[in-house]
Amino acid sequence: MPARILVAEDDVKQAQLIRIYLEREGHDIQVVADGRSAIDRARASRPDLLVLDVMMPHVDGLDVCRVLRAESRVPILLLTARSTEEDLLLGLDLGADDYLTKPYSPRELTARVRALLRRARPAEGERPPVLTVGDLVVDTARFEVRAAGEPVPLTGKEFAILALLAAEPGRVFTRAQIIDRVFGFDQQVLERTVDAHVMNLRRKLDGGRPGTRHVETVYGRGYRLATADPGDRAHHGGR
Repeated sequence: MPARILVAEDDVKQAQLIRIYLEREGHDIQVVADGRSAIDRARASRPDLLVLDVMMPHVDGLDVCRVLRAESRVPILLLTARSTEEDLLLGLDLGADDYLTKPYSPRELTARVRALLRRARPAEGERPPVLTVGDLVVDTARFEVRAAGEPVPLTGKEFAILALLAAEPGRVFTRAQIIDRVFGFDQQVLERTVDAHVMNLRRKLDGGRPGTRHVETVYGRGYRLATADPGDRAHHGGR
């Protein structure tokens, strides 16, 4: 389905190339050239997806990501020339859903945009279930999560990982399986990237409550969603 996509890129040629490829996909594209404008336009137009360059004037892309993620769950695809693992993990920690390192293929960019939009929009006619595990409620139709009755804001990737685990509570998913199910075509994603998402997911779900651990580590294997109530988890041995 066509989407409203905001592209924030200060390189005029790169911005035009992105516009051309995404418009060929049928999307409505808006382009801004600096971080301040990206925040203002995103707030005003509420796009379905944001393609965000990291290195921009006035406000850089990471700060834009941090500000908008606090206000919205719009899928964010980062474009970055910073290729170190620390830089990429920082972007994910701030709430980005995916990233591409420069130089990148425009065809790969359009594929990643399709994947992000597909995960953000259930197929027409489908009515995904509400998953309830202990005190955790995962509404995959509304993309809403509640833990102990309180709403929990998650990024797209965090939500996708949680929905995967919640569909089969107690089942152990390896990092490779999570990468395959959540990241799809991006087989180059690092296992440490999965760990970073899970770390953020735990922090948000558990809320600093002593003895609470929704997502458990099974050492040498992967992760699972605990099936016991929070008060009982300290006795389960999950870490």
